[in-house]
Amino acid sequence: MNFGSSSKRIHVIDPGVQKNNCSSLPLYSITHYSYNPLHPPEPHDSIILVSCKRPIDSPLYIDTSPCLTAKDFYSYVVFGNDLMASNIEETCTIYKTITSQFQNSLDVETRNISYRDVHDMMASGFELEWMGYSDSFCSSALCFGAIGTGGFFGICIALSIAYYIYELRRRYLSLHDAIEKFLKSRNNLIPRRYSYREIKKMSNNFKEKLGEGGYGSVYKGKLRSGQLVAIKMLTKSKANGQDFINEVASLGRIHHVNVVRLAGFCVTASKRALIYEYMPNGSLDKFIFAEHSNRLSLSWKKAFEIASGVARGIQYLHQGCNMQIVHFDIKPHNILLDDNFVPKVSDFGLAKLHPLQNSVVSLTVVRGTLGYMAPELFYKKIGNVSNKADVYSFGMLLMEMAGRRKNINALAEHSSQIYFPSWIYDNIDQGEDMEIGDHATEEEKTIRKKLILTALWCIQMIPENRPSMREVIEMLGGDLQDLQLPAKPRFYPSDSPVRHLQSSSYSCSEESTESPCNSVPLEIEQIDR
Repeated sequence: MNFGSSSKRIHVIDPGVQKNNCSSLPLYSITHYSYNPLHPPEPHDSIILVSCKRPIDSPLYIDTSPCLTAKDFYSYVVFGNDLMASNIEETCTIYKTITSQFQNSLDVETRNISYRDVHDMMASGFELEWMGYSDSFCSSALCFGAIGTGGFFGICIALSIAYYIYELRRRYLSLHDAIEKFLKSRNNLIPRRYSYREIKKMSNNFKEKLGEGGYGSVYKGKLRSGQLVAIKMLTKSKANGQDFINEVASLGRIHHVNVVRLAGFCVTASKRALIYEYMPNGSLDKFIFAEHSNRLSLSWKKAFEIASGVARGIQYLHQGCNMQIVHFDIKPHNILLDDNFVPKVSDFGLAKLHPLQNSVVSLTVVRGTLGYMAPELFYKKIGNVSNKADVYSFGMLLMEMAGRRKNINALAEHSSQIYFPSWIYDNIDQGEDMEIGDHATEEEKTIRKKLILTALWCIQMIPENRPSMREVIEMLGGDLQDLQLPAKPRFYPSDSPVRHLQSSSYSCSEESTESPCNSVPLEIEQIDR
């Protein structure tokens, strides 16, 4: 590592990379947060070395042969500043991530380069810029008074760099130690970590605000690749950043068409941001509730496709990863729609990860949003908390999609209609027709009834009586004649175990972009019925 006193830059080279030996490999993974608060000057990129079980035919993947060869796997490099987890083939494993500095003579943008060119870039190392002096370590009298004396100026630079290195190591003892420790333990994870300066640049200094909620504001942005993103700036810190860790830990390991992709994140001592793929159609609640009647109304066929997609996304969270992920906050507000109305499960701030073989989830506080929370979160004797809590929340979501209204409506004409699941159950049980419009087709009536029957199974009070998400998918995909009417759900608002809470605290309009709705862990002790 060399540094210059006048340029405010240091030059970093991995000692494992030998200039004239293309089979030599770097000794260390150097990611974007390895050297924060220093930063590389433009242009720069990440070089990701991957090993794959089968050959990959993609312009993104640069073959490392004949420099690197192996009998059991194929070796490639990928450039990855804007790379997301979904771009990595499922048969490939990341084993090194390093920073490089582009050379003007190389055609990097079109990837028309060989591995020897890439190796030369690694062997040349990269520079890091230093943005200023440390007020607490190098006083202004020393730094600015010594400019006339080269020796003292060099000492000032050296001391400042030493202080920054010390600060990097001291982060394990800082207030955001939990986040830093988590990130460093997963330094091979994509998405990328961005600096706050990069966040401001990609959002055009936070020019276009998409919405605001209890966790902060969301802004529209654009990556260097041109991809549009949504940047969620977090304003609240829960449990020493545990919500932030939940989001990165959950989405960092997921790529599924019905789960929102995390494109990157930013974390400093005072700023935290999450960067998602941009969903131009916003959240599902904008399309299913009457107060948004000026929006395009979803057809019943499209609503059914969305419901099925959400079910597949939740089932993937429960069984599709090497760890089980329980979301704990499934609701219309957290279902995002892309430009083709493909649904994406989002907002993993309350998610809980645990081993696949463990069905019971251990909780210290109740998680979720009132109206969608499973009863076992309040009543311990009903049953253990498990992924069936997500099944219950999904059932409440299905009810709202089928009813095109909130499940609880205090303005209903008749008291029996206040709680929609109870009212619709009685209608079905008595063989009454479910009116959905004068011009509804038989197919549309079938879709609505299938949504309602599936929802009634999902919102059973006892967790063991609810289907798994795999069974829910089978219900939605099967024939209506195969769906039986379950027992009438017994968990109604009058049974609520949290009457002591002020209802006004939890009655905010979640579909409003200005709503501070509380989808946060509620500090409520579990009580026995």
